[in-house]
Amino acid sequence: MKIAYLGPEASFTHHAVKKAFPKDDLVPFATIPDCLEALTAMQVDRAVVPLENALEGSVPITVDYLFHDVDVYITAELVSPIEQHLMVHPVNESRWEEVTKIMSHSHALAQCHKYLYYRFRGRILEPSTSTAAAAHYVNEHPEENVAAIGNSLAAKTYGLKIVEENIHDFHFNHTRFVVLSCTAATDHLELTGASHKSTLMVTLPSDDRAGALHQVLSAFSWRQLSLSKIESRPLKTGLGNYFFIIDVEQSMDGVLMRGAIDELEALGCTVKVLGSYQKHSVPTL
Repeated sequence: MKIAYLGPEASFTHHAVKKAFPKDDLVPFATIPDCLEALTAMQVDRAVVPLENALEGSVPITVDYLFHDVDVYITAELVSPIEQHLMVHPVNESRWEEVTKIMSHSHALAQCHKYLYYRFRGRILEPSTSTAAAAHYVNEHPEENVAAIGNSLAAKTYGLKIVEENIHDFHFNHTRFVVLSCTAATDHLELTGASHKSTLMVTLPSDDRAGALHQVLSAFSWRQLSLSKIESRPLKTGLGNYFFIIDVEQSMDGVLMRGAIDELEALGCTVKVLGSYQKHSVPTL
């Protein structure tokens, strides 16, 4: 299979996809939309993109694309530990504390907010399309005293020196990556920690009646279906109009899950099953 992922090589997504698909053809793309567009154009068989970080929450562009722009399904989830390091070009190693600019993905910069505030207050913080893209830039511009935030694989791949390790603000830093396909399926991967999960996208009834969200949650509550996440995102049709993305710790095979969806539709909700899949743990770098 051909697997699209948010690149370039040595990004956190690249590490996760290598562990999940060690024998497949991995194809890097510069942005999350590029990955998803390649999938829907049938240029690749799967796409792997970040969905949520434990410190910074959901990746909005992924969630919004899944709802508004593409008709694809989650076939597996990869949960990977994230360790952020500060790295510079070897020629600038002796003066790394004088860097004028620090580059990384916007989520990585936010994950290291306190460190950057106290150590590099006033320096330019420049978002890049991925942590690996930032490392690649530093590698190609030794004349600039600029640093990147990324993983140890990026430092090794692009020949950079790690000058400060584990600079993220909180210890438990993990990211959820989702494996996407144009057809509803479940990918059975040879990784540890597999457990079942389903993700739904729900739009409330158009009559905007009081208690509608309470009714949605009750459909899961009385069936004792555990929700690990519920999040609202704008429908982009006006203020106060939202859809909800809901994670349920249960596969779609159970009669209770089918009953919950039938109840939601009877209430007038629009429901799309984004995927029924297994959740896997990815080993650290």
